[in-house]
Amino acid sequence: MRKTILRNYLLTTIVLLICVGKIVAQTTAAQETSSVNGFVETLAQAQAKTSAKEWDAAAALWEKVVKQNPVEGRFWNQLGGVYYNQKKYARAIENYKKVIELGGSSPASFYNGNNPAIVTFEKTSELLNSSPIFVSYNIACNYALLGDKEQALKWLEKSIDMGFPDLSYVQTDADLKALHDDSRFKELVGLTDTSKMSREEGWRYDLQFLVREVKRKAYPTFLKTSGKEFDAAVKVLQDTIPKLTNTQIALEMTKLMRMVGDGHTAFYGGIEPESLPVQFYLFEEGLFIISADPKYKDLLGAQVLKFGERTTNEVVQVIEPLIPRDNQIWIKQVAPYRMRSLPLLNALGLIPDAKKVSLTVRGLDGKERAVMLDADLAKPNIWNTLPNPPEWLNLPQTLPAPVPLYLKNMGTGYWFEYLPENKTVYFQFNLIRNDKKESLVDFSNRLFKFINETEVEKLVVDIRWNNGGNNSLLPALVERLIKNEKINRRGKLFVIIGRRVFSAAQNAATLFERYTNAIFVGEPTGSSPNFVGEEDAVKLPYSKIGINVSDRFWQSSYSQDKRTWIAPQIYLPPTFEAFRMNRDAALEAIINYKEKTN
Repeated sequence: MRKTILRNYLLTTIVLLICVGKIVAQTTAAQETSSVNGFVETLAQAQAKTSAKEWDAAAALWEKVVKQNPVEGRFWNQLGGVYYNQKKYARAIENYKKVIELGGSSPASFYNGNNPAIVTFEKTSELLNSSPIFVSYNIACNYALLGDKEQALKWLEKSIDMGFPDLSYVQTDADLKALHDDSRFKELVGLTDTSKMSREEGWRYDLQFLVREVKRKAYPTFLKTSGKEFDAAVKVLQDTIPKLTNTQIALEMTKLMRMVGDGHTAFYGGIEPESLPVQFYLFEEGLFIISADPKYKDLLGAQVLKFGERTTNEVVQVIEPLIPRDNQIWIKQVAPYRMRSLPLLNALGLIPDAKKVSLTVRGLDGKERAVMLDADLAKPNIWNTLPNPPEWLNLPQTLPAPVPLYLKNMGTGYWFEYLPENKTVYFQFNLIRNDKKESLVDFSNRLFKFINETEVEKLVVDIRWNNGGNNSLLPALVERLIKNEKINRRGKLFVIIGRRVFSAAQNAATLFERYTNAIFVGEPTGSSPNFVGEEDAVKLPYSKIGINVSDRFWQSSYSQDKRTWIAPQIYLPPTFEAFRMNRDAALEAIINYKEKTN
């Protein structure tokens, strides 16, 4: 009897404990859910108040955020930024140091253009990055604003040593005004007074500064060569500076930058600006003049055979060591522009005169002749003037056949046209920048609304003229393309690529390749699926020539992807035969393409 009572008692107790446990668990879960929801609400309010620049309210809210989540460096960074805007610099420093204790934090989204957690303060959006490089810089600024020059210099030096990318920004940042007259600051940021240096001293100082920038920023340093080779080349140049002209020194420095081994690390200048008032292009058949100043309109369509006594192939071979690149096809893109510079060709020993050149050409009539062209100061740089300077003439506009789509609006960032007879949308994407009249987000919405509401069987994305822009704008387009089941299918989506595809445009091509069912047409891209890039140029202290050392690795493809370019499935390199007939072989191939199914 007692055993039965005891057993029943124990069973009842166990049941009660289970019930109590369930109640406690449910209560705890409810409390946790409430706490999480409360945190999300607080975070949203903190972001909203910061965006509205209501600093007092924002500070109180961010304090709550970091109290509830003290392990996310990005939140401490936001709080530091709010205190900075309140001019509570000591409090800002405390929070920024907390970010560094946590090892920093990258933004929630690498492409943060639509990320609500990244809000805008008074500084550039890049300086909101909570990596130690930028946080150390912000600590330096706050110390400078407090009047503590020694701590400001200490933290600024830390930031620069870690690879702060943009010295030109540091040079003019008003927050560092307290340091501007300090010689140590000037030395750090490249503002040393070189006016009393001799020519040899000045160029050697520039060389020393260039080497410092390469070694502190390049990612990773010496991709294609060893540090020993680089140092040996530096020593040779340092010793021979007195024997070289200014132009020759600039050329040797250009070769040094080329040794770093990526397409963005470059030396800008050092060569007189006189250039030929014509535009060259390397087709499969050779080098041709595709546009020119009206006074040389008779040369349109002419094939260039020689510069003085040198063949075009010889000229390209001599220029090639000066061209920074990620792959070999980039030489085809850049060399024709470099060939316009007569002072460069003269300095390289290719032609005898820096002011004029004799070209041997073969005209459209098949006849060869020699023509003398004079250098022009008016248009030294036509790199981003597409298709050519507006006052020039180009061959396509002089031909009887209509100008093809791919040449119609090369200077417009993005546009599309519907080809009803082929049920095809042709979308030309020339620049990854927001147009003043229509953002890329709005354009993407309009493009895919049209595709969804219209009888469309193919979409052609033509990026052959696109050499980059702002990477943070890409997700708006890429996401809509991925999600569009109507068009993101094999045989319905095509991407035209070519040698000019570079930088952010290369990332676009890589994302299209990786995440869509696109068929690529044309010739290889001008960069690699994974590459080192970014441009933050600074001027050398003595010569005032600009240099850029790339410091960011873009891995848009998978980590083991070692390709030097994205190759097209349908290979159609540009030919002069098609160009002189105003034909677009790539678009023709796409329109005629029929996907074969098993």
